Amino acid sequence: MSYLQPSEFVTKLVDQGESKVYMSERDTILRAFMAGATLALAVIFAVSAAVNTGNFLIGALIFPVGFSMLYLMGYDLLTGVFTIVPIAWLDKRPGVTFPRMMKCWGLVGLGNLAGSLFIAFFGFLYFTNGFNAPVNEIGQKMMAVGESRTSMYSDAGFWGWIHLFMRGMFCNWMVSMGVVGASISTTVPGKVIGMWMPIIVFFYLGFEHSVVNMFLFPIGLMMGADFTLGDYLIWNEIPTVLGNIA
Repeated sequence: MSYLQPSEFVTKLVDQGESKVYMSERDTILRAFMAGATLALAVIFAVSAAVNTGNFLIGALIFPVGFSMLYLMGYDLLTGVFTIVPIAWLDKRPGVTFPRMMKCWGLVGLGNLAGSLFIAFFGFLYFTNGFNAPVNEIGQKMMAVGESRTSMYSDAGFWGWIHLFMRGMFCNWMVSMGVVGASISTTVPGKVIGMWMPIIVFFYLGFEHSVVNMFLFPIGLMMGADFTLGDYLIWNEIPTVLGNIA
């Protein structure tokens, strides 16, 4: 699969990080919107497969299709720019300053959120047959995930917050390996394999991904899950983002 040594592609990763900072605001938001929407659809795909087969491993095995598609199309996830933009900043690339890095993160996060919310609304329609039926089994599973992934952390108090932070940290460890893994080959099959392996690990182990959660929790709220917006932000999204940065 035309394997490359890390020393052969590290400069390309730095170049990618630099290019994200210089991208126009419009292009940054559009690419991030598409990334959030693509990943949200992959979550629906994976959860549907897991519910319909009764085997969560099946869902984990197919979830990376979303990550692979958005990477190959050049879309941007917040977790991805958390990885590659700091590399360019640490390499002291001209113009890659801390404020510009923060701006890039903010724009990508905004675009990811907008794309995730768009698919969340579609999912609400999809799981209720256009608001004409009770939430189906797949939607109920998503509601249950949102409820459990706030209550189990809040019930544990301070250590629950630390647990959540660490699950976010390990998630982006795997995502970062996926980003780097896409660079170890010059062929599409090789890139996909390099991305697929670590993404399976994070999804199956239930690590916390900030962009995935931008979809899962809002759709749960739309469908009437038993947690609040405050629960989601304090007992999931904020510590997850911090863990993804770490």
